[in-house]
Amino acid sequence: QVQLVESGGGLVQAGGSLRLSCAASGRTFSVYAMGWFRQAPGKEREFVAAINWSGSSTYYADSVKGRFTISRDNAKNTAYLRMNSLKPEDTAVYYCAASSPRSGGSYYKSSTYDVWGQGTQVTVSS
Repeated sequence: QVQLVESGGGLVQAGGSLRLSCAASGRTFSVYAMGWFRQAPGKEREFVAAINWSGSSTYYADSVKGRFTISRDNAKNTAYLRMNSLKPEDTAVYYCAASSPRSGGSYYKSSTYDVWGQGTQVTVSS
């Protein structure tokens, strides 16, 4: 089972960009689908983006489509979330998560994911 560590969060002005990284330990990273979720204060955790094990398929929430890009580098055991044109409503703690091939289910649902990182704060000022 992998362990996940996010990095790259911070404070940015509206319209700016950030790239989040999710570094995974373990040799089996390449078999996991990866997802990014976020949770704003007082709100439920919500799906942001996901990518399959090979990187050939990606999935996005409507609220970030066209602004965010998920990618992965299996040689580096790392997944990324590039966030452009950030808005104040993107402010949240961002979590990466890994879904093993056994999990099944929809990539849009948090219950599909077996392993979670500790989260990284993204704050977008207006």
